[in-house]
Amino acid sequence: MANKPMTKTQLVAALADEMGSDKKTAGAALDAITDIVTKEVAGGGAVTLPGIGKIYCRERPERMVRNPATGEQIKKDADKQVKVTIAKALKDSVNG
Repeated sequence: MANKPMTKTQLVAALADEMGSDKKTAGAALDAITDIVTKEVAGGGAVTLPGIGKIYCRERPERMVRNPATGEQIKKDADKQVKVTIAKALKDSVNG
């Protein structure tokens, strides 16, 4: 079974250690990156995080879906979906 995912507190502590900085600065840096990615993707753009991957928004057209409980066909409006394409370097480091 897989380990539990790293929490934000653990990520901030690891980032502070890697940067040689305090947790407050590392937390502010993480929050700034999160805000920038959110604004860019919400505006229809894409963000590439080197070594990690590309985060972008994809528009899905209006479509027919089925309610699994009743089998009834219903129309689902067009919407947007956030997608992440993982970088080859990260895939290779995990698989190699």
